[in-house]
Amino acid sequence: MTKTVVAGVGMVPFSKPSAGARYEDMASTATIRALRDAGVDYGDVQQAYAGWVYGDSTSGQAALYRVGLSGIPIVNVNNNCSTGSTALFLARQAIESGMADCVLAVGFEQMTPGALSAAWSDRLSPFARFDEVTAAVQGASDAPMAAQYFGGAGRAHMEQYGTSAETFAKVSVKARRHAAGNPYAVFREPLTLDDVLRSPSVFAPLTRLMCCPPTCGAAAAVLCTPEFAAAHGIDATVRIRAQAMTTDTASTFEANDLRQLVGYDMTASAAQQVYESSGVSPTDIPVVELHDCFATNELLAYEALGLTPEGTGERLVSDGDNTYGGRVVTNPSGGLLSKGHPLGATGLAQCAELVWQLRGTAGPRQVDGAALGLQHNIGLGGAAVVTLYERAA
Repeated sequence: MTKTVVAGVGMVPFSKPSAGARYEDMASTATIRALRDAGVDYGDVQQAYAGWVYGDSTSGQAALYRVGLSGIPIVNVNNNCSTGSTALFLARQAIESGMADCVLAVGFEQMTPGALSAAWSDRLSPFARFDEVTAAVQGASDAPMAAQYFGGAGRAHMEQYGTSAETFAKVSVKARRHAAGNPYAVFREPLTLDDVLRSPSVFAPLTRLMCCPPTCGAAAAVLCTPEFAAAHGIDATVRIRAQAMTTDTASTFEANDLRQLVGYDMTASAAQQVYESSGVSPTDIPVVELHDCFATNELLAYEALGLTPEGTGERLVSDGDNTYGGRVVTNPSGGLLSKGHPLGATGLAQCAELVWQLRGTAGPRQVDGAALGLQHNIGLGGAAVVTLYERAA
């Protein structure tokens, strides 16, 4: 097994669906930027993994054919909101297994306005079991199902630990504050606590400004072996130290707890595998890009990732230990709440942010002295990918 170098990353500014961005344009641009960042040509790439959720089959080929027609294997990946990091997971496996020396992972999404909805009404929904548990635990609602899932998870935390809605609102305020320094983010204007709490209710405790927006975007990463990097003069500063991917277990559906339904146990298991294989403690990690599709889920992720003990997420927020000057900077990019959440691109945009952080090139978002970075990306249905990056000594 060889270590994986993140040779280059690239992305495009995320945008609202009304901007009219086309997936093939965004994906090819992000790919070209990643190749230039790595200093390699598309002809050097031996395999490609293209991630997207909403689109027709072989959209990955349609996007990458605009970059080159080299005949390499192109694998299309769809794993809901964890699609981008799943493509990264597969690309890393190709490198570390010895099957390839240079691999591309690209994720993209061309979304439509409004809440997520099913594309197929004539067959069993992958969320049928999730919906059944949600209805059994908290009854029926006309709210969007994703808000019911993650809002219900927030309610469970509130009921057990006394967490306040104001704490979740603080997460959204922090996200906007971080996004102010990110030219790739959709929403960069500051928010106040009152702005968040007084925005329209979606599914209590969630208000509209505690929910990530539908977004268009693309991001890409070029991975390679250390030997390939040395032979091609590639900056090998950032490497993947450990990575784990998990899917649901019985507890997701049998616990009758919306926290488990939205991936708490998947996340905890993947994180534990990463910590055990790397020998790194979560308290050693200064910067984290985590899956804040809803403000409630950011707080849950603090605990599932071991950044703070179970039940203490509110204290982490109240003490300011989740931002600059605190113990760990979470989502310096602004996260999904402010940067945006183009489903297929999210995991690779997280990768790009952490690579910039570990290189020391994140500009006003820079976390001083960051030598380790943790990435957390989940998709309901479900899958969780946790990745630990390190700066080479």
